[in-house]
Amino acid sequence: MISCLRGAGLDVIERHEPVWEGEEHKWKAGIRAALRLGAAEAKLFNRVDEDFDVVLVGYPGQFDLPAARRVARGRPLVFNPLVSLWDTWVADRGRFARGSVAARTLARIDGAAFRGADRVVADTHEHAAFFAQIFGLPSSHFAVCQVGAEERVFHPPWEPTDDFLFVGKLIPLHGLDTILAAARLVPDIGITVAGGGQLESLLETRPENVHWIPWIDYDRLGDAYRRSRCALGIFGMSAKAARVIPNKVFQAIACGTPVITADTPAARELLADGESALLVPPGDPEALAEALRRAAGDQELLARVADGGVRAYHEHASEEVLGRRWRSLLEELA
Repeated sequence: MISCLRGAGLDVIERHEPVWEGEEHKWKAGIRAALRLGAAEAKLFNRVDEDFDVVLVGYPGQFDLPAARRVARGRPLVFNPLVSLWDTWVADRGRFARGSVAARTLARIDGAAFRGADRVVADTHEHAAFFAQIFGLPSSHFAVCQVGAEERVFHPPWEPTDDFLFVGKLIPLHGLDTILAAARLVPDIGITVAGGGQLESLLETRPENVHWIPWIDYDRLGDAYRRSRCALGIFGMSAKAARVIPNKVFQAIACGTPVITADTPAARELLADGESALLVPPGDPEALAEALRRAAGDQELLARVADGGVRAYHEHASEEVLGRRWRSLLEELA
């Protein structure tokens, strides 16, 4: 987002205090992270001497909104949340029971943040509609700007030499169980899973054709995509999975790498089956296995999908396109 804004000619003053750095598995963060968050808030909003036209709070900024509102002093406040805390930790990941004190607290924090912003920018139209419904806000309160990818890292050319590649934090939304079940159906096709997280224990019984890398440094991730035969997106069956286009999909198609991912309403906002991606029903190992067979056995198909994917990226989600979109949104408010 910041790269897009600067590329569009806007002067971005970035204010950041470290909280999550050093936490590879942020879902495990506990009281120490909470204390760091409180200290960071105090430093971040203690003094703001710069002149500015708009305050823009990004992910995961729900806790920042009250202080950001004070700092704005009447100037427009824009929130780019990416996700709802309640939807992520309660509905999708199941870390807290519905109706519990923690779940109700997250819902209140979400509601205050979404209502406290002058404009909320969602990553997909599906997400914008969901936010409007659960927070009782008019659709005019929301705008949509896709996530995109940082092009200094993610760019062509695609030169495949390696296995199929999945990268992620192994959360339920990703559908790791579906990927592993599909891999067992195609034992002659190699798949690399890169990442760790909530469901990594599933990898303890992974089939022999699945290779696991616990971590790839961010600056090397573009090289990993460019070398992969095909990238895998998400395959989870949760409601949230149907509302998002994950980073990994934008990053892969920005590299010119073909993608297989779940056929969801959000994915259809960017991709078309057989043209810019191979789309399969979510949670369906047999359909994913068939897509893997097609991709492994048809280089012409992969090349066509790769060309269509990078074309869709440049038409709808490049830094240049998103920069114009962001600039228009902010100028309208300012």
